[in-house]
Amino acid sequence: MSTPASHLWTPSNARYLQIGGFVPTPRGPQIPPPLPLIWPVKDPGDTLDYVFDIAPALSANPGDVISTLDVSISPDNSGDLVLVSSSADGPRAVLWLSGGQAQTTYMVTISITTAGGRMLARSVALPVLALAAVPVPIDALTTPEGIALTGPTGTILTIS
Repeated sequence: MSTPASHLWTPSNARYLQIGGFVPTPRGPQIPPPLPLIWPVKDPGDTLDYVFDIAPALSANPGDVISTLDVSISPDNSGDLVLVSSSADGPRAVLWLSGGQAQTTYMVTISITTAGGRMLARSVALPVLALAAVPVPIDALTTPEGIALTGPTGTILTIS
């Protein structure tokens, strides 16, 4: 279900991506496809704003802006990445994302409709890693060097 886009303040440029593939291509040699879209790594405890700019897709259509956006996240299980809110600032979709399981790369799919009726959909990878230092419990399993052993999701393994 699409939700009307609300407009807001200037978002952070630290997690900014611009849509690619809307550059005029000369005739002749084949141009390679654009690189996959990837936002910077986040920690499971972070709640941050992420920006996706579609201005290049609208460059020939001045005044066209995002009207609605629909966001889906995969995987979508308990404890996974959560969309806290979404809004638009002209040609930029701003998503507030929180949580996620460490050692998991999420695919955030953004489907956009503009005021002029254009529709775009792109998927952006968002890797989640345990970046914050977690105190090691007394009953943790450790290596001889004192490094805590973790399970596949980054959870510290304990004796109990």
